[in-house]
Amino acid sequence: MSGKSTAKEATRRLAAIDLGSNSFHLLVANYQDGRLQVVAKMGEKVQLAAGLDDDDNFTPDAMARALACLERFAPFLEDVADDDMRIVGTNALRAANNADDLIRRAQSSIGHAIEIIGGREEARLIYLGTAHALAEVHGRRLIVDIGGGSTELIIGEDFEPQALESLHMGCVAYTGRFFADGNITEKRFRRAEMAALSEIANIQRQYRRLGWQDPIGSSGTIKAAAAVIAANGDGDASVIERDALRKLRKRLIAFGQLDKVAMNGLKEDRARVFPAGVAILCAVFEAFDLERMRYSDGALREGVLFDLVGRDTPEDSRRHSVESMMTRYSVDIAQADNVARCALIAFDQLQKAWRLSDEQRLFLYWAAQLHEIGLAISHSQFHRHGAYLIEHSDLTGFSRPEQQSLAFLVRAHRRKFPQKESETPDNAKYCDDWRLVRLLRLAVCLHHSRPERGVDDARFRAEGESLHVELPPARRHPLMINDLEQEAVYQRAVGLTLTFDA
Repeated sequence: MSGKSTAKEATRRLAAIDLGSNSFHLLVANYQDGRLQVVAKMGEKVQLAAGLDDDDNFTPDAMARALACLERFAPFLEDVADDDMRIVGTNALRAANNADDLIRRAQSSIGHAIEIIGGREEARLIYLGTAHALAEVHGRRLIVDIGGGSTELIIGEDFEPQALESLHMGCVAYTGRFFADGNITEKRFRRAEMAALSEIANIQRQYRRLGWQDPIGSSGTIKAAAAVIAANGDGDASVIERDALRKLRKRLIAFGQLDKVAMNGLKEDRARVFPAGVAILCAVFEAFDLERMRYSDGALREGVLFDLVGRDTPEDSRRHSVESMMTRYSVDIAQADNVARCALIAFDQLQKAWRLSDEQRLFLYWAAQLHEIGLAISHSQFHRHGAYLIEHSDLTGFSRPEQQSLAFLVRAHRRKFPQKESETPDNAKYCDDWRLVRLLRLAVCLHHSRPERGVDDARFRAEGESLHVELPPARRHPLMINDLEQEAVYQRAVGLTLTFDA
């Protein structure tokens, strides 16, 4: 095989869309030999956060802006495989009460799932994107990313973050909070800085104790600040000096009104939210006593692409999160492994008949590994406790929908089926997990007595939704049969058929 052919086969076309609180960004790139080659890059100011009403709902105009932007992005995704694409939503979508409505309409328009990610997961992906952009630079870094609704601060070294935080402060949110009537004064600017300092105070001591050699800024506000400073002759576009930031602060206050903010190097569509973003940046400099900050092109969307490359590999950060939870909650490893092995045997035998995906296999395995973590709280209702821990923990690598799906599998692994959740329209995604639930329940049932050697000789058949379990005669002892009879009752209560050899 020629080198040219091999190179072509090794290239993957990847795509990421970042649905930010201020801007939506599209990045399409070819990935080969550990590098991204950009194919298409677009960004639009959608200002979702500014489109939240007093009840924290997106207005019709904000929804229309978002959907129109995604329609313009859609043609760039036509040559990208579904598994090589990821669309993530951040702070504004985390905050809006009607986010699910927008997501449903957007998914229908663009034909791909949209995931809302947590603040710390957003911070991790930002660090991943920035670290790859700075791959040649070694030492511990402080990464700062000021977005429309939140600000992420990360300390890390090489490609490993050591501290991750997402704070509730952003240029769009602070514009509405401190400059709502459009006026800019020293007093208002300082109030915005003090609010940001108050947010940072929760992590200030921890971060300064960890320390860093290289402060790095990424994304819109910091990019704009560096560009304005350079355009006005006060520094280099790749570095923000403390004195230059002070001059920028004074110039912004001198404008007096947001509508009058116009500066060389500043895009018109960012002008209204720029003072609030600079106020947050000034607070970061003050809180951490920074003299300078370098700007890096790497950001969330680049991090999403590099994370996509590592998924379903030993480097998948989701695997590490599951292992960490097992350790934290003292899981019985032997029992978890036996249940997981049995569940995967059933999965492999039924994958073709039930058209199950490899990603579903991974989630079934993780659910089996974590199904008993609730025992660390109480034996009573431990499946509910386990589901709560999974859904509400910061699990690196998992989006919120992924955590909810994993939590649902653990919640449903014993006792009565949680039918109410599956019948709720807003939770229709749970229906896709029912078949995995049945396999997990059976694996748990077959290991009720916690045998030292796992049950790896059961056979599973399915005709539609009717499921049959065939056990070797040596396995058919009274306790096992009793457990299977009870499981058949539970499944029959929700209209499912389970039979077995008695």
